Amino acid sequence: MDTDIDQLREDVLAAIDVAAGLDALEAVRVHALGKQGSVTAQLKSLGKMTPEQRQDLGPRIHGLREAVTSAIATRKAALEQALLDAQLASETLDMTLPAPAPMAGTVHPVSQVMDELAEIFADLGFAVATGPEIEDDWHNFTALNIPETHPARAMHDTFYFPEGEDGAQKMLLRTHTSPVQIRTMVNGKPPIRIIAPGRTYRSDSDATHTPMFHQVEGLVIDKGITLGHLKWTLETFLKAFFERDDIVLRLRPSYFPFTEPSAEVDVGYSIEKGKRVIGGSEGWMEVLGSGMVHPKVIAACGLDPEEWQGFAFGCGIDRLAMLKYGMDDLRAFFDGDLRWLKHYGFSSLDVPTLSGGVGA
Repeated sequence: MDTDIDQLREDVLAAIDVAAGLDALEAVRVHALGKQGSVTAQLKSLGKMTPEQRQDLGPRIHGLREAVTSAIATRKAALEQALLDAQLASETLDMTLPAPAPMAGTVHPVSQVMDELAEIFADLGFAVATGPEIEDDWHNFTALNIPETHPARAMHDTFYFPEGEDGAQKMLLRTHTSPVQIRTMVNGKPPIRIIAPGRTYRSDSDATHTPMFHQVEGLVIDKGITLGHLKWTLETFLKAFFERDDIVLRLRPSYFPFTEPSAEVDVGYSIEKGKRVIGGSEGWMEVLGSGMVHPKVIAACGLDPEEWQGFAFGCGIDRLAMLKYGMDDLRAFFDGDLRWLKHYGFSSLDVPTLSGGVGA
């Protein structure tokens, strides 16, 4: 038995050493360690031995298996390295060839439209103003003629923060960018011409509403401002934004607590290839809310409404992007789908300019 084990060890190790490839080595492994292998047969014979024989031969048989397993692993590593060396020696890489460029990032349609708005209104003499997204109740509601008991608060599905200590200001996620108008009037002096783009938050979600959305508002405070100035500004803005001269506006009486009089602004559209296209007057589509700044709002900001007048307007940036660039579901704006971004996104070189056209 001792001679058989020694002879088997020599035979298997010799076969491993002369294995010319991975397939041949695998065949040796199966022949030795497979279910019907020669080494496996030795292991199975342990159950039939007497305790004395098992004590004597057991360590030698287990040593045989370990030696064979180790030799196979060493030989396999050597063969794989030889294959890799041969592959590297036979392959060449032309370092002068350009490397494949990774997928380029794109500018989100919302960011693109924000840039377009800034470009258009800068040409009209407007500055861009910003403010905090976490607001207090006074800036978001009270200063805008929406006191605590005002029914207009029901129009805003507001995200409130937990109540603080007694006397602390109630904090919330701003429901519109109108607080930026208040901060501008409080901290600055007329005349004022600003737009206030940014994120706003309301508890609402469907194909045309999301809990977080983007809004732009405009504010003009000066002497002798009339509703005619408002209409001319909006008409000039929409013609530049949609890049069409056949933009027709319709102002409908409406209600906003912070403007008086207030007006919803409709823009005319035409039907082209079964789709609504801004321009013409085959139908009307609401795009903006606007009005003359309420005297109470002007007074709340420390200005004399007998001396200063103004107008304000606001619209959703996401909605403007949908109308101009043909998206039909607002939720896709925030899904982060790379396919959608690649299709609707813009190149970083698509910088809006009035001379070259704000659209890409």
